[in-house]
Amino acid sequence: MSDRSYARIVFILLLTIIVGGCAFFVGIQLDQQFGPSSPQNRLTKTTEVTTVSYEQDVKPILEARCIVCHGCYDAPCQLNLSAHEGIERGANKSLVYNPVRLLAMEPTRLFVDAHSPSEWREKQFFPVLNERVQTKEANLQGSLMANMLLLKQQHPLPDVSPLPSSFDFGIERAQYCPTMPEFETFARTNPLWGMPYGLPGLDEQEHATLMTWLAEGAVDEAPAPVRARTRSTISEWETFLNGETRKEQLMSRYLYEHLFLAHLYFDDLDPNQFFRLVRSTTPPGEAINLIVTRRPYDDPKVDRIFYRFEPVRTTILAKTHMPYVLNPERMSRYHTLFLEPAYEVQALPSYDPEASANPFETFKSIPVKSRYRFLLDEARFTLMNFIKGPVCRGQVALNVINERFWIVFSNPESPTLVHAAQFLEKEEQNLRMPIVEQSNATPLRTWLKYSQLEKNYVAGKIEFIKQHLPTPEAISLNLIWDGDGQNDNAALTVFRHLDNATVVKGFVGEEPKTLVLVGYPLLERIHYLLVAGYDIYGNIGHQLNSRLYMDFLRMEAELDFLTLLPERTRIQEWQYWYRDAGEKLEDFGKMYFNSVNRQTGIPYRTADHKLELIGMLRERLAPVLHAPYAVEKSGERHVGQQLEKLAHLQGKAVSWLPQNAILSIRGPNTQVVTLIHDNGLSNVSHLLFEQERRLPEEDSLTVVRGFLGAYPNAFYHVEEAELEEFVNAIEGLGSEEDYQALLSRFGVRRSDSDFWKHSDALQAAYQKESPIEAGLLDYNRLENR
Repeated sequence: MSDRSYARIVFILLLTIIVGGCAFFVGIQLDQQFGPSSPQNRLTKTTEVTTVSYEQDVKPILEARCIVCHGCYDAPCQLNLSAHEGIERGANKSLVYNPVRLLAMEPTRLFVDAHSPSEWREKQFFPVLNERVQTKEANLQGSLMANMLLLKQQHPLPDVSPLPSSFDFGIERAQYCPTMPEFETFARTNPLWGMPYGLPGLDEQEHATLMTWLAEGAVDEAPAPVRARTRSTISEWETFLNGETRKEQLMSRYLYEHLFLAHLYFDDLDPNQFFRLVRSTTPPGEAINLIVTRRPYDDPKVDRIFYRFEPVRTTILAKTHMPYVLNPERMSRYHTLFLEPAYEVQALPSYDPEASANPFETFKSIPVKSRYRFLLDEARFTLMNFIKGPVCRGQVALNVINERFWIVFSNPESPTLVHAAQFLEKEEQNLRMPIVEQSNATPLRTWLKYSQLEKNYVAGKIEFIKQHLPTPEAISLNLIWDGDGQNDNAALTVFRHLDNATVVKGFVGEEPKTLVLVGYPLLERIHYLLVAGYDIYGNIGHQLNSRLYMDFLRMEAELDFLTLLPERTRIQEWQYWYRDAGEKLEDFGKMYFNSVNRQTGIPYRTADHKLELIGMLRERLAPVLHAPYAVEKSGERHVGQQLEKLAHLQGKAVSWLPQNAILSIRGPNTQVVTLIHDNGLSNVSHLLFEQERRLPEEDSLTVVRGFLGAYPNAFYHVEEAELEEFVNAIEGLGSEEDYQALLSRFGVRRSDSDFWKHSDALQAAYQKESPIEAGLLDYNRLENR
């Protein structure tokens, strides 16, 4: 160890001792002034009459100014402000997203893993509200939340753009999570880090409202009771999902394991009332007693599970909101898929960890076609669980997928599906996934084990293809699901925004580099690998194995799509998709197609086979291909023309843009479009060093009407008359200085005095445009440039 490194370690240790000592003495002072801290103290009212309502006055401010950063698992310091219970819970110094965690941590899910401030204190959460004597003075002086708000008022953002480098906005940044006794040292060291962090402070009225609420004891109001009509509808559904027969119970287990993240709503009732499907020890009609497990398929340790509807009690956030409609048609559909077919359930499957982690074993009694049809009915929702679920956060988690790609699905009416049940039963063991190893897994040994199983499965799949697609004529466009002529889930587009992603219906943007064909075994494995079986609290082995296994699933979907092309083109495309990935991977596709040894029966008439195939897919799917994002529909003709020009920009100029930006165009009818930067990459086959695979000259821009994505990186606003100048400025980008000049003229930076005004207008426009789909946009990824 060098002298310099040794000195640094000694300095950090001394600083830690000093800060800890200061916090200790501050804690003593608070105890002497206001008594010892205890969650029980908050049971005492500060005042009999409050002047501020949490629901009417406080919550709207928190949603507009605070929850845009402090929501869900990735809230800084685990301070989840999206519900009053989250404020009472407080903050925690441990990271939920920790890619180097050696051992799994205990889950800390709001409303699930503890149910009172006292229980959360046992899990090392510390208060942000005053938990000493309940007086107005103590409630302000002893509240971390109040002190953070006051710090911003005392030290507003400096009038510079961008903000100084002392502000770190990276998602992997070190988190400083001071307790109340540590706050004095924190404020002295970081005076500009008051809340909202790195954004303008609250206005006088907002600040006064929050401070009054905090002084009066930060009181919540009892939630409004569920309306009688809603209770009646829930009763019907709970009766349906808690049938007595084994067939009904197996159906309900399958539905729960696929809907546990959904925000369920009833389309003939209040559209803003969402529910979660949960497992309870108590039957319908009684209070829910939640069955708490890490995963939805873990052993409930009770003889009988009851599936119940619990109101969603948090603010709706775009990054986690997955609405799923329930109505009489849906219940009838479930009955048709799962109860009408003639099959027997001899015995209910066990919750043994190895068996329950394999859906092909657990649900083999249910016809494959029924399971696949269920997933296809709402295919976007099925994949959205991966996109918006806890797994889909961070660059390493997302670099398993391409920047923008299109998805089509295998036809559930294909003759091959008739034989799928026997094939899946034969391959049952090879279809096991690394989630079997649960939350504490060893990386290398597990990886070798499951990579061999995948190789075995692919070999079996090749034989299946040879047997059931024996002639070129069998490989036709009939293998592609056409949505039955009415379901617009038949074509999807996935966007990767570096460290987060979005999935939407339709073919959006120009023809992408890659397309995938997904069938039942793939769709089911994606769900169990990255949704049902993924534990964000798991160790490095669990996280790494899930990421690496997804490589197999992506490649399998790509190979299935390429099989539709002529044999020589398949290999050429594969090698282009995996440029610089290494000879072994480039040759893998060649070996696969040589083993399949089947020519396509699709007639091609041009030299560009891939483009021609895309054209044929567009024609086949035309009845369900809608274009709500098309920019040619954007208002005035000259606006549409400029946006079309913007959408065709490619190359290094685009590389200076952020991943996701929202552009407001002011005119007679102000409109919003989203600019999505698609990074050029030689391949996505490696876990690390993505920057070395960047190809800026292949960067492109997708421009869509309205809002797309949950994490905007930048806001722009232009007058209609200035749109051409804005487009020309982007076209001429050649340096960081050029981009900063563009921001100075057209941007709304995070330090802009009008930031919140612009933010409020955008959030309101999003809600108006998509009242069911919309949620609060998240500002944790806003750039500082």
